Amino acid sequence: MIEYDGITIEWLGHATLRVASDEIVVYTDPGRYGVLDGHDGTDGDVVCITHDHHYDTNGVRTVAAADATVVAFDGINPHRIDRDVERLADLPYDVRRVDVDSDIAVDEAIVRTTAAYNEPDGPHVRENGEPYHPKGLGCGFHLTIDGVSVYCPGDTDVLDGHDRLDVDVFCPPIGGTFTMDRHEAAGLAAALDPGLAVPIHYDTFEAIETDAEAFAEELEERGIDVHLD
Repeated sequence: MIEYDGITIEWLGHATLRVASDEIVVYTDPGRYGVLDGHDGTDGDVVCITHDHHYDTNGVRTVAAADATVVAFDGINPHRIDRDVERLADLPYDVRRVDVDSDIAVDEAIVRTTAAYNEPDGPHVRENGEPYHPKGLGCGFHLTIDGVSVYCPGDTDVLDGHDRLDVDVFCPPIGGTFTMDRHEAAGLAAALDPGLAVPIHYDTFEAIETDAEAFAEELEERGIDVHLD
């Protein structure tokens, strides 16, 4: 866990972040791959879910407070998911659906969304040329809490417009294969010039293993602080 300008940021594993102030606790993409095993939570006021691959209702229930708001990408479809998940409508929380251009207030947080996908002619595609994350599958989240902006791009390439955001804490995926790799994420970080970078979505399994220390060194040479787990 690290503190930045009055808020705390904790990477719990894979794509799961906990961002908190004295007023509010926000989780992104909770669950999958055992990252919440042993987690003593249910303190989440807001739970943000980027797309099908990170929709895990056991994870949501593990972190969400009884009166939580779940902010979920509108394209999430349980029928496409090869795991046992509940419908969003069946969750015992207030569910707010968003697209890739949403801007909403949720309790004490401002939640904005950005596009998140793999370019069809880019490097992050299957052998048959299909993107792992086609356009329309998911979104990224730009959160503002107590005046601090935290940006989680989601499972995505670096896309047009990402570099024009105002970002204090940047939490990019760096594992490659399914998302931007550490070099692409470092280039975006250099354009955004955040006060802090907290990389996520790497080293969970072989396909997304990467050299996080090299990512940190590259950014620190550019004057950007980096926090690794």
